[in-house]
Amino acid sequence: MAADLVSRKVDAIVASGGSVSALAAKTATATIPVVFAFGGDPIKAGLVPSLNRPGGNVTGITIFSSELNRKKLEIMHGLVPATEAIALLVNPDNPTANSAVQDTQEAAHALGRRLSVLRASNEREIDTAWAGVVEQSAGGLIVAPDGFFGARRDQLAALAARHRIPVIYEGSGFVRAGGFISYGADVLEAHRLAGIYVGRILKGAKPADLPVLQPTKFDLVINLKTAKALGITIPEALLIQATELIE
Repeated sequence: MAADLVSRKVDAIVASGGSVSALAAKTATATIPVVFAFGGDPIKAGLVPSLNRPGGNVTGITIFSSELNRKKLEIMHGLVPATEAIALLVNPDNPTANSAVQDTQEAAHALGRRLSVLRASNEREIDTAWAGVVEQSAGGLIVAPDGFFGARRDQLAALAARHRIPVIYEGSGFVRAGGFISYGADVLEAHRLAGIYVGRILKGAKPADLPVLQPTKFDLVINLKTAKALGITIPEALLIQATELIE
């Protein structure tokens, strides 16, 4: 698809939803401007050599979703303080999976908690991963950011309800589908900023001169109905921080 866009000689390419699309665009062209908006570290992903000086034809917005897994772990730790183990679900096909695991492992160690890492890249493996959550007696689950998981939000929410496991996700769409809680950068704001960059590029700006932007707005969304079904009392401090409460 990236090669097709290049063959059409478009003026700019926007790559959203993950580093895979951004890397495909970068590989396909060294001249057409590429603006990405995704949730990993663009330096580790090989998209840019520096945030302040991206160089080349690629720049964009990074949500640093993997880095936010530490915050999600802290939130889950506060909600289920008695549990010894918390699970992390990642898609092994995602280039940021290893860094997400490492970041969360370090955070778990600092909190004195055991982290169980589960992997799924298709629908069947999601079911298998949930069996792992139960077998390892994990008191909570963190779903790492990934477009595949976003497409399976209904399945994930249903499994969480069936097994009565509190789960924290990346986006509010999971919570509106019946999930428990989400925490992450404001995705709409990230894409608005990407649109601004595209506009500047179309007016003559060069990607090499546009630093990679990082998020400044974060959303914490809680489904109170799901919390009640799980028998979890939300701490007042967390309720105050919430940007949206779903009843």
